[in-house]
Amino acid sequence: MFSFILFFLILGLLVLIHEFGHFIVAKKSGVRVEEFGFGFPPRLWGKKVGDTIYSVNAIPLGGFVKLYGEEYEEVAGQKKNSSSFVYKKPWVKTLIILAGVIMNAVLGVSIYYSLLTLNHFQSDPLPLLKPYHFRFGTQEGRVIATNITSNSPAAKAGIQVEDIVQKFQIGSAPWKQITSSSELINIIKSSPGVVVSLDLENVRNGKKNIISVVPIYNAELKRAIIGVNLLDTVVLKYETPKQKLLSGFMHSYNVLSYNYSTIGELFKVAVKSKSFEPVSQTVSGPIGIFSIVDQIVKTSGEKMIKNILNIMAILSLSLAAMNVLPLPALDGGRLVFIIYEWITGRPIHKKIEQYINLGGFVLLIGLGILVSINDVMRLFR
Repeated sequence: MFSFILFFLILGLLVLIHEFGHFIVAKKSGVRVEEFGFGFPPRLWGKKVGDTIYSVNAIPLGGFVKLYGEEYEEVAGQKKNSSSFVYKKPWVKTLIILAGVIMNAVLGVSIYYSLLTLNHFQSDPLPLLKPYHFRFGTQEGRVIATNITSNSPAAKAGIQVEDIVQKFQIGSAPWKQITSSSELINIIKSSPGVVVSLDLENVRNGKKNIISVVPIYNAELKRAIIGVNLLDTVVLKYETPKQKLLSGFMHSYNVLSYNYSTIGELFKVAVKSKSFEPVSQTVSGPIGIFSIVDQIVKTSGEKMIKNILNIMAILSLSLAAMNVLPLPALDGGRLVFIIYEWITGRPIHKKIEQYINLGGFVLLIGLGILVSINDVMRLFR
């Protein structure tokens, strides 16, 4: 129940902040805001203050802003009104449309800046699905455990999923830092029957542990193993005064650019393999997001607030990046129509706009359903 409440609060907050951006800029620009709603209809409660109805609605997944005269047909035949959205200058409309995206971006940047400040301007480990050079900050490699084979030396020694292997020691030799999975694999391969000590810290709950494990020879692989799958990760450090001051922006750019670069690579793999599975495994909708939140609540321990803030930051930035795409029914799609009006001096034909928006809405709903089905299937795998 707590996970459900937290999930709705997170999504609600992210969407409300987005809509508040539209609301406040519209108000400051002289556009009448007819309704600012928390959640989606049917309406449970509403109070009119000035020209605006502030409402609480039954479906608690965010909120909405209803602007007076959002479409030309709403004010057709009426006297030109300065409080109507459609009669505002294109640059004013652009500010109103982009305000929601800007608010989500500001929230994401602010959260990252706060987390980095508390962590001495060092990020949590970021998993690397492919080699990647981040534009800002200093990169340091880390190795993380992703799967533990039952009854293996790793399982018996107490290695947990999401443990970061920070250092190793062979016998009584000095401790050395681990920076890549290939380095650790080579150490294990060359140490059958030898005690290898590992310095671990769990990325999810922050628990630290030093364990000793003895690699065993695997005839099938023809090498020594401990029974753990490894993934390369990277920690980003922002060290100079300029980097520290701008770390929120820099880290936001690093995370978004890497995520979209990875998705682009997965699309290439999907095209080559003629299978959408590589992409579907990395894309999540509300059900997938709830599953992540639930896991954070169950396993984070003292790091729960930090982990929740991390997921809020990336969700807020992703919401901003998605909404600015030039697709119908999104803010970016509406911006395309405004730019067309800006260039030509006249709005796009209302019927064309209606059909494009309807098609975009149907496409987004269809994609949402497919992603949700994929999320449910993953839950039962």
